[in-house]
Amino acid sequence: MQNTKDYRSGFIAILGRPNVGKSTLMNALVGEKVAIVSSRAQTTRNRIMGVMTRENLQIVFMDTPGLHTPRNKLGQYMMGTIKDALDGVDAVILMLGATDVRSVDLEIIRRYENLPVKRALVVNKIDLVNADTLAPLLDKLSQEKVDAFVPISAQKKNGLDRLVKQLADWMPQGPQYFPEDMITDQPERVIVAEMIREKALRNLREEIPHGIGVEVLAMENQGDEKRAVTIHANIFCEKESHKGILIGKRGDMLRRIGEQARGDIEKMLGQKVNLQLWVKVRPDWRNRAEDLKTLGYTD
Repeated sequence: MQNTKDYRSGFIAILGRPNVGKSTLMNALVGEKVAIVSSRAQTTRNRIMGVMTRENLQIVFMDTPGLHTPRNKLGQYMMGTIKDALDGVDAVILMLGATDVRSVDLEIIRRYENLPVKRALVVNKIDLVNADTLAPLLDKLSQEKVDAFVPISAQKKNGLDRLVKQLADWMPQGPQYFPEDMITDQPERVIVAEMIREKALRNLREEIPHGIGVEVLAMENQGDEKRAVTIHANIFCEKESHKGILIGKRGDMLRRIGEQARGDIEKMLGQKVNLQLWVKVRPDWRNRAEDLKTLGYTD
């Protein structure tokens, strides 16, 4: 734990509408995959912490669920995590995507204009917009009342050095809160469950993903890194018809999800993984307090 005049540290919340690239940005800043990413809206359900440590600097980023109107208890929980994430932060990143700027994005910027901390307006996905369209868009957005305006491409890592420099200037003098090799506060089981859910999101059709939850039942290592870690996990869905789609013909879909998830889990754990998946039907689990607690979506 450091605490010198030269050391700066602090906490920053990343806010924005669903699917603007908040998780991609945090992963890029941290340098490792700590939050799952997909093209589906509302991929992030919890407040996920990512730690970026550099020389004389440590910034703790809080990736939050996309701001939306909740339609069930899970949605209410997700919006509650955003409010909690703002508690005690030193700065806020307000993020939107250049490919799809809506009036609600501007409403979000103005909703948080009275926060007693610095606010950076970050416009992501600038690499996906042609120059003739991008220039007037950025000119218009730069007029918003924020403390910094930074266009970036989180995917290509363009503009991130400028963003980090600005955020570092805002950080107060303080201690190194976490060890240099720590990149997230998420337990391994939670990360594993999220990696499985990510692969399901990427492979399944539109009506199913929001109704999917993953519970890791056991991770059996036996203290021997040379042996495979056996992981048992349930994938919850809300309808019998969804169960059939999740499993697929002759188990093809479930096998594909498992194979893709296993690759990411092995990379994270640094050893072979034997991943055992089961599909369970839990009708309307997103509105049931007991199920939400089982899947880690309660305080």
